Amino acid sequence: MPFSQTPPAAEEPSTPTSWIDEIPARLAEIERAQLRRQRRVTMPGQGAQLWVDGTLMLAFCSNDYLGLATHPALAQAARDASWTYGVGAGGSPMVSGHSVANAALEQELAAFVQLPRALYFYAGYATNTGIIPALVGPGDALFSDALNHACLIDGARLSGAQIYRYAHADLAALEQALAQSTQRRKLVISDAVFSMDGDVADIRALLALCERYDALLLLDDAHGFGVLGPQGRGSLAEAGLTGAQAARRVLYMATLSKAAGVAGAFVAGDATLIEWLLQKARTYTFATAAPALLANALRTSVRLIEQGDALRAQLQARVAQLRAGLLPLCNAATGWRLLDARTPVQALVIGDNARALAAMESLRQQGLWVPAIRPPTVPAGTARLRIALSAAHTAHDVQRLVDALEGIARAAG
Repeated sequence: MPFSQTPPAAEEPSTPTSWIDEIPARLAEIERAQLRRQRRVTMPGQGAQLWVDGTLMLAFCSNDYLGLATHPALAQAARDASWTYGVGAGGSPMVSGHSVANAALEQELAAFVQLPRALYFYAGYATNTGIIPALVGPGDALFSDALNHACLIDGARLSGAQIYRYAHADLAALEQALAQSTQRRKLVISDAVFSMDGDVADIRALLALCERYDALLLLDDAHGFGVLGPQGRGSLAEAGLTGAQAARRVLYMATLSKAAGVAGAFVAGDATLIEWLLQKARTYTFATAAPALLANALRTSVRLIEQGDALRAQLQARVAQLRAGLLPLCNAATGWRLLDARTPVQALVIGDNARALAAMESLRQQGLWVPAIRPPTVPAGTARLRIALSAAHTAHDVQRLVDALEGIARAAG
């Protein structure tokens, strides 16, 4: 009888690994790249102080540029409105959410920025991701500054329009792209004040190009409203393009969560364009309206901004003081670079992610809260400390930060 061998048992087929099982490894990659983010639990303190994870810190992280977020008049306005309107809006603006307070706020915002009409949204991100697809779509052309905020970028992607991304503030490149475009409908989108660099767009030059090539211009003035322009009316007013000089092809968007100290955003401009956005912006139509208590607080905030020249002067003094203290620290020994900006957003570029985090941690140990901003929020190799100044900061506060950074610079050298 021939020799026989029992065949080996067949191997059990391996169970395919779910893509969900890859998440821990992907998180580890983020950690190794020094890009993992962590939320902090905060509570306002006095002035520019902030409780961070239970520790009182001097904060240079808030976009509350005029110190209005804790203003008693805003709290009282919200409290009063809560008794009249309740807490929630209860429906979209198209159904039941457009309260008397919301309607009044829209009229007052339009009057304040000296444009024909305004539309009030519950959030800035939702504003841009809603109005851009309402303006352009597949077959149209969209031109975007390379350093635009993420909400403008996402709004552009959602539109389905062909996107031309031009180098930051490179108006020659923008003109070339506009000139070569064959699409009939064109939209240029740009931050007015760039949120991570703090510089201000050349708005008049942008408008001139839009006039020449029959394009609309959408400006996001999240970081200029309340701070720049006469009475804090914003970057467009500073450029002299409001009131009788307003251009119908400009849409002006600004958030109400920064210098205004509350929440939400608005877009203002030609009445017909605003009516179109009212009809077509899905993030407006299909979302619950902002509560009336916030709208009522914002009505008070607009009045305080208009009367806030002293606050803006104090803020500019702190900007000048900080720049005078930091510029000597930017040299070959440190490798630091202070970006050129006249706004409350002051970017101290460190470069390397780990070094930026180390500087942030050193400041934290000294009771100073300054965020390290890393890619993808900023371009690779430009990790930085984003120092946000406020009218709530005193000269002593700013000097304390400068002294701490001098110490870090000495250690680095």
